[in-house]
Amino acid sequence: MFSRNDFNIWSVLKNCIGKELSKITMPVVFNEPLSFLQRMTEYMEYAKLLRVASEQTTPLERLKYVSAFAVSALASNWERLGKPFNPLLGETYELTRPEFRIICEQVSHHPPISAFHADSESFRFHGSIHPKLKFWGKSVEIQPKGVVTVEFPKLNEAYSWSNVNCCVHNVIVGKLWIEQYGMMEVVSHQHGLKATLNFKPSGWNNKDLHRVEGYITDRNKRKTHFLYGKWTEFIKCTDYGSYEEYVKENAHKFKRNADERSKSPNESPGNTPRKVLSKLNSLKMSSFKSLSIQEPDDPPEPSEGDIPKSDSTYSIDIPNSVSLWQAESRPANTAEYYQFTNFAMSLNQLEEHMKQPRALCPTDSRLRPDIRKLEQGDLDGAAAEKTRLEEKQRENRKKSKKGQEEQVIFPRWFKQDINPHTKQDDWIYKGGYWDRNDDNLELDIF
Repeated sequence: MFSRNDFNIWSVLKNCIGKELSKITMPVVFNEPLSFLQRMTEYMEYAKLLRVASEQTTPLERLKYVSAFAVSALASNWERLGKPFNPLLGETYELTRPEFRIICEQVSHHPPISAFHADSESFRFHGSIHPKLKFWGKSVEIQPKGVVTVEFPKLNEAYSWSNVNCCVHNVIVGKLWIEQYGMMEVVSHQHGLKATLNFKPSGWNNKDLHRVEGYITDRNKRKTHFLYGKWTEFIKCTDYGSYEEYVKENAHKFKRNADERSKSPNESPGNTPRKVLSKLNSLKMSSFKSLSIQEPDDPPEPSEGDIPKSDSTYSIDIPNSVSLWQAESRPANTAEYYQFTNFAMSLNQLEEHMKQPRALCPTDSRLRPDIRKLEQGDLDGAAAEKTRLEEKQRENRKKSKKGQEEQVIFPRWFKQDINPHTKQDDWIYKGGYWDRNDDNLELDIF
């Protein structure tokens, strides 16, 4: 069995600068033992926020909690530095919890597109994600293309938004760290309300690391509320008048030197292919290990390869604020297990009812042998199974094109259509998954 620490990252990534990584076969040592379909279900870790939203009496209050849910869906990304396995075409994943049930399916292989549909007594949540990964020399940028939608059928309301970009820094040398950045607009389609959230990059002074702030505007584009917090920890909300008063009384906390303006993670002059190509080819996989954010007494200005520190002294607690969401603590052994949350640690579990013949869909991610072997710590076995599955998928595609064998038509559970709320192309759930009968179905994608 080979070790991650002996793996040469540069030997894989040196030819990938500026390229789309989702089209490149990556060694299994980069992976975490989950499929991307399972990773998508982590949107639902704080699904109770959607139930709470549905119970509010006004559209404005509902938008607050939907916005908090949109932010909370990203919290599990913090320090999650392993890459989920690429789903095979037709692969599915189901999850049932007291608050919801969700079905995911890989609906396209080239380009890779994953669709999901969750429902409960009070809401529906659905969308499709077309992840793009690019290597920029010192960082990997993840762009989760696609729109997600929340519906409250009893209220005849819908809300939609697109996720922000994610960047993993120091992939060649130094301590890996992750940030989310960009603008997110949560739109209330029936009431003309909108929450505009700014996920701030760390910038030069690091005071903005993980910070989120933004406004709720009404149909007349008047700012009514201020939202703020950290996507790793919490989201609060206050009325816009209280925010303005707080800014006046605490102007020193909001001053910014022009030189300290936040930049996107790939604008730094040192983050260019020319700079990175000067790195030694002997860099090892030890830099892949996840590390915690620095302690409060560490230097605020990191040198190249260090992790920026979120300045705990730069805190904001505005009067009349209401806490909308608070992240739950991670398990004590999270650092030894891919920085998984409690929710993530449960996603590979084969529950008792799933062990019965045909109880679990034969395309479910839990049945993937490469993921199981990585979960068990068998890197050699996981690598061999991953290669076998990729070759099998290529061979099946060739046979299907030549008409040499009958194939179940994928996707089975979603169809490409227009989202009625966003008016954009989307993958819409066709229904039928939870009532299916697989007794006479021969499916063997694994």
